[in-house]
Amino acid sequence: MGFSSLVKQPVTQQYLGSGVIMSDDGYIVTNYHVIKGATQIIISLWDNTLLEANLIGSDSVTDLAVLKVEAINLTTATFADSDYTQTGDIVMAVGNPYGLSQSVSLGIVSAKGRSGLDVSTVENFIQTDAAINPGNSGGALLNHRGNLIGMNTKIFSKTGSYAGIGFALPSNK
Repeated sequence: MGFSSLVKQPVTQQYLGSGVIMSDDGYIVTNYHVIKGATQIIISLWDNTLLEANLIGSDSVTDLAVLKVEAINLTTATFADSDYTQTGDIVMAVGNPYGLSQSVSLGIVSAKGRSGLDVSTVENFIQTDAAINPGNSGGALLNHRGNLIGMNTKIFSKTGSYAGIGFALPSNK
């Protein structure tokens, strides 16, 4: 009769998320919950270039994190004033749902000023019915002109997948 032993192997966990390029020299913003506890952060650009990112700063209260990659001439997001966003406006959610990079879904602004979502102590979210799934966190919510009005942050769902109720942190925050 033989015996076997269990050898504890290091566990590597991967999490997917999205981000928004803020400056052409490599500053990227995402949600804090996307990078929380990460020991290594790898960014994949639209052309599949992989870059290691450094965490510059994070704030769990607002669920924001700033990353930096060594790159130049990156295409940056153009900000819109989220205060001018209205219920019924057409929006697009951009991100990496389930690892399907550069995915875009279309919807409307369902409501503004949502709070009580237990995401942070500072809540004033844009609600949208654009499809947001795991991996979209940290990605852009764009207006009909392609300008950033928010960052996809949370969904309400009994299954953990799209249920038509998503929330984005307004760009003005």
